Amino acid sequence: MIPGGGQPNMQQLLQQAQKMQRDLATAQEELARTEVEGQAGGGLVKATVTGSGELRALVIDPKAVDPEDTETLADLVVAAVQAANENAQALQQQKLGPLAQGLGAGGSGIPGLPF
Repeated sequence: MIPGGGQPNMQQLLQQAQKMQRDLATAQEELARTEVEGQAGGGLVKATVTGSGELRALVIDPKAVDPEDTETLADLVVAAVQAANENAQALQQQKLGPLAQGLGAGGSGIPGLPF
């Protein structure tokens, strides 16, 4: 319901939508700069990803390297990267969740606007 029963102020709606879009872009930029870590094997393998999920670093403790058992090392690498990505997703929810709620499940509801 619109208070007073009038039509919504289109200029005001557009300004609100543009502000949400700017806030979303700012949050996405911050995620791209923020790094989170995941580890496996009690810290033998550590993966660092950005908040947007880009793998930035992988550190493997020499104790994890067994030439006779490369499968375990591969499993540790996969587990560390998955843990880092889970942490990145949690960060995304924290940063973008409130913005997504502000946009509503169906976007702005205004035809022609991409959000």
